[in-house]
Amino acid sequence: MWIAMLVMCAMGALEEVPITPPVPVEAAPPSMPVDAPVLERPATVVLRLTIDEAGEVSRAEVQASAGRVFDRAAMEAAVRWRFQPARRGEAPLEVRVDVPVHFVPEAAGGVGAHHHGEAMAATAVPARGSESTGARSTSDGSAAGGESPSDELGSSMASRSSREASARSAAAGAESPSDELGSAAESRSLRGASAQGAAAGSASPGEATSIASSAQTGAAPGASTSDDAESSDSLREQGVTRETKSSERVLSTTVRDVAAAPPPVAVGDFHIEVGQLADVPRNSASDLMLLAPGVMLANHGGEGHAETVFIRGFDAGEGKDVEMRLNGVPLNEVSHAHGHGYADTYFIIPELVDALRVTEGPYDASQGDFGVAGTVEYQLGLKRRGLTTSVSYGSFASRRLALVWGPPESSEATFVGLLLRQGDGFGPNRSFANASAMAQVELLLGDDTRLRLLGTSYGARFASAGVVRETDVVDSRLPCAPDADSQFFCFYDENQGGASQRHIVSAELQSRLKRGGRLVQQGYVVLRQTRIRDNFTGFMQDTPPVGQSQRGDTAEGFYRGNTLGLRGRYIPGLTLLGEARPLELGYVARYDDVRTRSRRLRDSGGAPYATLYDNQVRTTNLGGYASLRVSPRPWLTLRAGLRLDTFLFGVEDLNRPAVDRDGPRLTDESVDAYGFFASPRASAEVKLSPRLTWMTSAGLGARSSDAAALSDAELAPYARVASGETGLGWRLEGEGHPYTLEARGAVFATRVSQDFVFDERLGRNQPIGASQRLGAFATGRFVWSEWMDVQASIAWARATLPTPGASAWKLWDGAVMPYIPALLGRLDASVRGDVTLAGERVGWNVALGHSAVGPRPLPLDRYSAPVFLFDVATRARWSWVEFGVSVENALDTRWRETELNYVSNFRGADAPASLLATRHFTAGPPRTFRGTLTLYLDFEEDSP
Repeated sequence: MWIAMLVMCAMGALEEVPITPPVPVEAAPPSMPVDAPVLERPATVVLRLTIDEAGEVSRAEVQASAGRVFDRAAMEAAVRWRFQPARRGEAPLEVRVDVPVHFVPEAAGGVGAHHHGEAMAATAVPARGSESTGARSTSDGSAAGGESPSDELGSSMASRSSREASARSAAAGAESPSDELGSAAESRSLRGASAQGAAAGSASPGEATSIASSAQTGAAPGASTSDDAESSDSLREQGVTRETKSSERVLSTTVRDVAAAPPPVAVGDFHIEVGQLADVPRNSASDLMLLAPGVMLANHGGEGHAETVFIRGFDAGEGKDVEMRLNGVPLNEVSHAHGHGYADTYFIIPELVDALRVTEGPYDASQGDFGVAGTVEYQLGLKRRGLTTSVSYGSFASRRLALVWGPPESSEATFVGLLLRQGDGFGPNRSFANASAMAQVELLLGDDTRLRLLGTSYGARFASAGVVRETDVVDSRLPCAPDADSQFFCFYDENQGGASQRHIVSAELQSRLKRGGRLVQQGYVVLRQTRIRDNFTGFMQDTPPVGQSQRGDTAEGFYRGNTLGLRGRYIPGLTLLGEARPLELGYVARYDDVRTRSRRLRDSGGAPYATLYDNQVRTTNLGGYASLRVSPRPWLTLRAGLRLDTFLFGVEDLNRPAVDRDGPRLTDESVDAYGFFASPRASAEVKLSPRLTWMTSAGLGARSSDAAALSDAELAPYARVASGETGLGWRLEGEGHPYTLEARGAVFATRVSQDFVFDERLGRNQPIGASQRLGAFATGRFVWSEWMDVQASIAWARATLPTPGASAWKLWDGAVMPYIPALLGRLDASVRGDVTLAGERVGWNVALGHSAVGPRPLPLDRYSAPVFLFDVATRARWSWVEFGVSVENALDTRWRETELNYVSNFRGADAPASLLATRHFTAGPPRTFRGTLTLYLDFEEDSP
């Protein structure tokens, strides 16, 4: 009896677990590319998509090309598609599917007739995974019926599950579906297809398709079914072309391997694709941060000086409270002479920025030092292949030359860029000149590993007008012409300005592991030197020798540093509670060796006469983090993370006095300090409907100490930040809609143990104690194919210094912090189209950018005036030539980019200093025109 029961159990164990094919959730069709040639017949791109256990398209390959322009458009659409993953029982599986994407000329009618051949995605046939060889719906039915791609893909995939039994026996010797899917999850290469193709020799396209299909399903070569032959004939009728480059390779493929953006950890976690909003006038890559809500930029130092960032109710200075990265490389500079965390992004070439990830608040476990108000990461990429040359000339003799090149046969991650800028500036003592070069190459090391090598080099020199006193402008006391405009844009000290150099080398190795796991390892080297000179108070800070006049308050900040670093993250291919890859582990290791110094310079000649500090700083930061994501219910996703950071500081003070109260001594002294902090973060996401999500997040973060303020053997103090946020997100995408609409809104509260405010005497931010913030934001973006892209945001924040002894919950009480605007608004919009002139297709574009800044509080209960700025641009393109005109500050507003309130003396070295605080400001740019000629020089002609 027990033997019979054992046999029955063994037979039950051998029964196949049912297979569920992937079901499309979001599958918006691609748009007809703007630079596509006129189609005379349908063009078809056949994509092979790898759909991972999370239902995301983790890899896309071109199996049959219709020309580089169409291939790229199909790829860009496919990597955004989302599926319910294929499953064996309840376990998600990784599978591959082949998807033909058709671009139909206008004359063909249907949907394509409205947009010069709107692209339509036809049905998907899995190359391996949900079946071996299934029936294929024709694209003609799709065009005629106008069925949405998601419905079409879904019906096709669902219908095949009823035919799996017959499909499994389509060829002699075919593997069972369970074996087939198991092998698909273990191997994602095309080696089987390549081997069969080599054996086939010079097979026809139809034969190549049959061979590839049988190879991937495990069927014997040549054992194709009638469905295989039928699908091959269908592909030939659709005009699909394949190139046979050698007898060893039947299919010509271009591997893009684009990773999807990570899911947000908070409502204020934004993955912002620049896209069409690159048309809006911007001076530098720094201006791209304005695409995030609640961000304002100001610059008191000139074109080449880092921007002062206001974000989420923080005056983040030039980087002290916002973590900056470039493709994973940290940009914040420790113990910088101009401010701890100084981060200059002026070297980044805007044309090479593909997207930004802006995480407002400390909610992601990967966020590290300086991420008090949030983290901004620039992600590089160049979608357009070929050579693009842009030459600009504008007001105040501004010149700009940009060259970017993407090799036609490479991915978007391979590019070269060069940028040269020079100009006289919009007023006296504002000239600038800089040059930047950036290059990256992506190398494929096998089927599942790629290596990215990035190098950048940058040099800049700039002059600065600095601040001027409002009373001197009104009374025409400045050394410029007496008219109002000349006085508004005038200056005091011609010694102000700076110079900067930066060089980066980075190597990043990305590996795709079994069951969809991932491993990323990166090493980088950063070389940096900066020299900045500014004067905020005139003649007040010097204590001259007896009988001599004051020598001036010009401060020179010098910084030279070398940074070595490693970072990595590991995502195991696990499945927990139905959630694929729920765990992420990461580490950081960074070593900085810097020289930081501040000196006073004479007003006459600029020679140094006093050293304020001179430190050699060596800092080691070692950290690690872990984050976990689970979905205990289909409508609930929970995330939790913990980050641990340690810092070791070694400071050699080179500016100690030669004599102290105990007698003569050496002028140098060493200090060592150590610090450690742990930062937990968590969030809960509730799906209220398929489009509406409610998310609540909380986290702790920290800012490391400025090494110049440490004592020997000190347990280094850290500024701790506690933040919470709750809000809603709504997104409409797919379902046959040609547009995407997304909206988010949230309220937040933040408390910081040690904040900073600007000190005019030192020209940098200084600690003032604890602070707190209460705020809210709302943002929305509307994208209609490649025709329109509009984004708008509004943010409100109240930053206060808490009343001593008051409850931590009284976030509204306390004195308002100076310089931080309470209300910010931003609008970016771009519209593109084309017209036919004299039988030629001419593309056009109109773009608008608008910033609104509410009154900014100043010391002594003063407020600045609100600011409203408008920037417009228009372009026209014919063939490979494009001409554009942009106007910044179109209304020619006289506005103050930075506004302060304090005591100063700019009347002269011997003039008595006033004890009355008055307003000081740096003038913002007036109306500025710029004309641009762009040439699109491709080395390879696009063809349908």
